[in-house]
Amino acid sequence: MFRKSWMKQIQAVTYMMLIVLLYLTLDGHLGGQFSSFEEVSFEGGQFSSFEEVSLEGGQFSTIEEVSLQSAESEEAQKEQYDILIDLTESMLYLFENDKLLKKYPVAQGKPSTPSPVGIWQITNKARNWGSGFGTRWMGLNVPWGVYGIHGTNKPGSIGHRASAGCFRMRNKDVEELYSIVPYKTTVVVYGGPYGNMSDSFSQLEPGDRNSQVAEVQKRLQKLDYYEGSIDGIYGEGMKSALIQFKRDNNLPVTHNVDWATYKALGILSFE
Repeated sequence: MFRKSWMKQIQAVTYMMLIVLLYLTLDGHLGGQFSSFEEVSFEGGQFSSFEEVSLEGGQFSTIEEVSLQSAESEEAQKEQYDILIDLTESMLYLFENDKLLKKYPVAQGKPSTPSPVGIWQITNKARNWGSGFGTRWMGLNVPWGVYGIHGTNKPGSIGHRASAGCFRMRNKDVEELYSIVPYKTTVVVYGGPYGNMSDSFSQLEPGDRNSQVAEVQKRLQKLDYYEGSIDGIYGEGMKSALIQFKRDNNLPVTHNVDWATYKALGILSFE
């Protein structure tokens, strides 16, 4: 049996060599050209490498390229999930390959502790993560705090602005969602037509951490005042940038982001 298998492998190599020689012979007649044929080797019954063979008007992809293309094709056919949380409705929508699959009611952050508006990813998942978080936890990569989608022991809060910023779900709902979505699922949190400002234009002070701070950082960075990261944290870098911006725009030099500052930055709820 081993002898027959070995003979078949030798025949395969021989056929490949004959094909290559045939193309070399026909090269002068067809006007074709081999761009490279660097190595054909046989190890354990398999080709270790087969570099590019190409002709004018056609091209043979490498074995490695074919394998990569096949893997990418298989990956594209897999389910892709995305989550949209609409704070104006207190609803979570689950999409599969851009088609609505499920929707669930959620509780969101209180006005004093708003939920993070923006585009995030699920970066960690856990069962029975802690007291008050229900039966499942899916953490988000929000840079200014710990936020996630989780269950609750207060189902009556669902549909209301009741949390410290996280998104509460009924335990049966969060268990179902947890079983469907993988790590790195995109979570878009929509707060309304004013972007990161959601529906809040409250005064900002050093030390604040929220989506509104992130929006101010973006505006200051776009105007070449702020060079730090858009992390939603009002720190020393943002403070220096804000003071310089206020001086250049003849605003009272304070550390606070007030209505006049929002207006100067072009962040307005209406005109």
